[in-house]
Amino acid sequence: MMKLNGNFQNLQQSYLFVTISQKVDEYGKAHPQNQIIKMGIGDVTQPLAPAVIEAMHRAADEMSCKETFRGYSPDSDGYPFLREAIAGYYKGFGVDLDASEVFVGDGAKSDVGNIVDLFDVDNTVLVPDPVYPVYVDTNLISGREILYLDANEDNGFLPLPEKDVHADIIYLCSPNNPTGAVYDREQLQAWVDYALENRAVLLFDAAYESFITGEGLPHSIFEIPGAERCAIEFCSFSKTAGFTGMRCGYTVIRKELQFEGVQVSKLWERRQGCKFNGVSYITQRAAEAVFSPQGRRQVMETIAYYQNNARVMAKALEEMGIWFTGGANSPYLWMKCPDGMDSWEYFDYLLNEAEIVGTPGAGFGKNGEGYFRLTAFGDAQKTVEAMERMKKLKK
Repeated sequence: MMKLNGNFQNLQQSYLFVTISQKVDEYGKAHPQNQIIKMGIGDVTQPLAPAVIEAMHRAADEMSCKETFRGYSPDSDGYPFLREAIAGYYKGFGVDLDASEVFVGDGAKSDVGNIVDLFDVDNTVLVPDPVYPVYVDTNLISGREILYLDANEDNGFLPLPEKDVHADIIYLCSPNNPTGAVYDREQLQAWVDYALENRAVLLFDAAYESFITGEGLPHSIFEIPGAERCAIEFCSFSKTAGFTGMRCGYTVIRKELQFEGVQVSKLWERRQGCKFNGVSYITQRAAEAVFSPQGRRQVMETIAYYQNNARVMAKALEEMGIWFTGGANSPYLWMKCPDGMDSWEYFDYLLNEAEIVGTPGAGFGKNGEGYFRLTAFGDAQKTVEAMERMKKLKK
């Protein structure tokens, strides 16, 4: 008799953002004249950079001509032109990559979820709490034991290793989703040293690295000595260049990363060849344009737009006397719910009293209870309006 994977029963009944969408839809039906401002899901609102659009048009034109038409890509790991462009980008961080260590995928979420195919089910997983749900859910589906590390106000939501805790797979996200907190070099060195000592793999989500402006803060785990022997890095064009509707990202696995005498990058290459058919040629040409001088300038202008939204939000929270972290080097602001409200209570309060949608911190884990995430990816005028509405609620 066929049996289902019973581990799915260990998941929450609904993905966090599906629940939010349902609540917003219900409110909209009951209040058809609503003027909801959405600051919950981290989707971008600004259009793609002109350099990216131009590259897509050129690539589409190539597909219309027999001499330049492209069918299946040579392999599922990405065209050489994009892998080399990404490796060149890392040189700006002082990291020398071989293009063969870069693997192009359809987004960081997919790769973060799929990378666990490489690891035995008996490995113990360590995740900070609060945490991006995908880290937890993909391991619950596989049936792994998960340990939680307390991220809280006392440690600035940047927990460090605990010597008496052993783990085999460690997840870190910096700038962090949901808290917006960013690890410095010394803190990341502590995690690299811990991973090396425990013969663990460090899965480092750098999807928001382009928002880092703080002097000396690392953009890549591979800026940290020893990381090439213990870490895998994931990054995305979604937040960097607005590719949320196009889907493209990349994973970096150094040749030095080996376990049991096996080069991990070779396993990932084999896994992708078996289960993934590659990112479209047009999308990869668009991604390549992100790293051109013109593309970098245009992309950073858009990021500056979102960063200004974050400053507007941070100033308003400060004026209201609300504790928060993030915003300075991240598109997320992680605020303490006012007046002792719990996360979902505050969600309903904001939606009903101010028609603002955010993300309840409880959806990211038990340590998220009593906190709330706002995103800076919205329209500038609507961001100003939303913060004015919030300030009126405090009066």
